[in-house]
Amino acid sequence: MKHFSKIEIESLEKTFRANLVNSVSGCKPANLIGTINEKGVTNLAIFSSVIHLGANPALLGFIQRPVGEDSHTYRNIKANGFFTINHVHRGFTENAHYTSARFDVETSEFDACKLGATFLDDFIAPYVTESQIKIGLRFVQEIPIELNGTTLMIGQIEQLYINEDTIEADGNIRLDMVDDVVVAGLETYYTVQKSGQFPYAKVSKLPDFQ
Repeated sequence: MKHFSKIEIESLEKTFRANLVNSVSGCKPANLIGTINEKGVTNLAIFSSVIHLGANPALLGFIQRPVGEDSHTYRNIKANGFFTINHVHRGFTENAHYTSARFDVETSEFDACKLGATFLDDFIAPYVTESQIKIGLRFVQEIPIELNGTTLMIGQIEQLYINEDTIEADGNIRLDMVDDVVVAGLETYYTVQKSGQFPYAKVSKLPDFQ
């Protein structure tokens, strides 16, 4: 087993280190975040850092890299307070991946990467037409992470669109039925497959592990 010390990690070649540290936490959800600016130009960017923060109220968050000139997602959210999170499926993984390219502010990634922009129920931010799980959120809070200059962006779910056939009786969503993909590292994608489901864990119900 290969061992990396803190000093060795810090001395690794930049791209190798980025891939290693990004993938060591395992697979993460691949999501497209849709926004729009004050001029009506839509923006779309892939993120692998979307996390669940609570169900009541329904909160999701994502990590925003240090803000720079090309941080269109951040600036759009701060300007109008709304964004969408859209699951990435196997059929358009490549299109989704290339939204990470540094397009200028006047170019919509929806157009450049051939993905549909859909506006639903008067929600200001655009959804991805091809996505079978669409989430509309209102920005509620940002929490700076001082150590590396990133920011946790938090949104409250205002709208949720899911194919009803994929929702199980207990509320779980069958992500394998919509061909969801996950990402490890910066550019490697995997498909989702259900491998098991277990009851709520209680000490009194602990199985007899062999």
